[in-house]
Amino acid sequence: MNFIQSQTTPSAVEADLLVVGVSAPATPEELTDTLGAFGAECLAAAGSDFKGNAGQIAVFHTFGRVASKRIALVGVGSGSAGEYRRAFGRAGSEARSRGDQTVALSTGALDANRWQEVVEGWHEGVYRFDKYKAEESRKAAPASVIVLDDVDRSHNKQASAIGMGRALARDLVNEPADALYPETLAQQALALANEQISVEVWDFDRIKAANMGGVEAVGKGSNRDPRFIHLVYRPNGPARKKVGLVGKGVTYDAGGLNLKPGAGLQTMRCDMGGAATVVGVFRALADIQPDVEVHGIIGAVENMLGGSAYKLGDILHISNGKTVEVHNTDAEGRLVLADCLSYASKLELDAMVDIATLTGACLVALGERYSGLFTGDDALANAISQAAADAGEDIWRLPLEARYKEKLKAEWADVKNVGGRAAGSITAALFLSHFVEDTRWAHLDIAGPAFSDKAVDHFSPGGLGAMVSTLTRWATA
Repeated sequence: MNFIQSQTTPSAVEADLLVVGVSAPATPEELTDTLGAFGAECLAAAGSDFKGNAGQIAVFHTFGRVASKRIALVGVGSGSAGEYRRAFGRAGSEARSRGDQTVALSTGALDANRWQEVVEGWHEGVYRFDKYKAEESRKAAPASVIVLDDVDRSHNKQASAIGMGRALARDLVNEPADALYPETLAQQALALANEQISVEVWDFDRIKAANMGGVEAVGKGSNRDPRFIHLVYRPNGPARKKVGLVGKGVTYDAGGLNLKPGAGLQTMRCDMGGAATVVGVFRALADIQPDVEVHGIIGAVENMLGGSAYKLGDILHISNGKTVEVHNTDAEGRLVLADCLSYASKLELDAMVDIATLTGACLVALGERYSGLFTGDDALANAISQAAADAGEDIWRLPLEARYKEKLKAEWADVKNVGGRAAGSITAALFLSHFVEDTRWAHLDIAGPAFSDKAVDHFSPGGLGAMVSTLTRWATA
């Protein structure tokens, strides 16, 4: 998507939609400066409920009063962090819904950080997953965006890269499980390979040879074999740090023999949201080209209940030598991540983060907007939290309470894969900690914000690309 700088005034620019940012509290004087008397008339027509709060929008036909066909007033609030993202994300969603092909933005003068919010928000708002709908019902995204004000575009490349990475992650989550399964997820990763990104994919035989008992057990209940994926981004020059991202890639989760109820099965293609985030970050890295080395590790499986499905009471041998007693086959993501974290621990990383739609308990605790952050490393927690704040994504740190490890004690193995109903998201994170060795580590549970079955803010229904923006910032900082 092209953002084209122009010296044209808002009144004179020819576009399908002219978007004008409005501060809170909205005043006629602000819009008069931008659009003359017509601006004040638009504000009056918007009504008393339109106060310029972030994300508020009012759209009108201009009837020739200015050169553009329609005008959208969008509230930017006080202009604090995140508010421009919500405002221009909402405007992007409006433009896409109407099929507008040329759009002009009057944002006012913005620094690099606020302009990055505008670009990322715009990408988020215009996104739609409509490839399976009748062609005549689809509406294309705007082909160009005209920028009317003096903005610092020094972060433009990073913003667009993150926007495209997040869109790819959303595409992957939204694909039906019959189209996206372990093999085709691996193909999506392989498509990113270039001079700086290498991608290695292991088939089922190599997974078994590596003693990845978690990936093997979960994957063997499906007639679609699992895959293990290792992406590496290397800069052209020396790398100033080396970090890892580990993603849960359960491309469909039926629950195994602990079969999910019918309603819960409907959206279980989203259970590879963590893997989608990893792929989305690598899509962004390809364009940003930072001076860091980044490893992406994905265990890709379908959790089905075929004749070879793993069973309650099975003892699994994870690749680091520890054993796991299975108490619930629907607690499968942590088994896959166990092997992935064990593998990543051997890469001599400076730090690593795993990302997973891991527990319904986290959704219950934090709702659909927040990701749960678990780590015993305060500095790492602060770095991720700052990246999330800059990205406009909500996270909340929950305790990694060592005393709860008692809940995971097993009779027949080193550890069992569930710790009971209480503190379920915490015991899941503690389970993962058994497979991290000599590496700074954090766990992000994105069960809430990975997917929405209805529109939320400026996001259309479906995959939301949770944590792509945050983790790109964290990895490249």
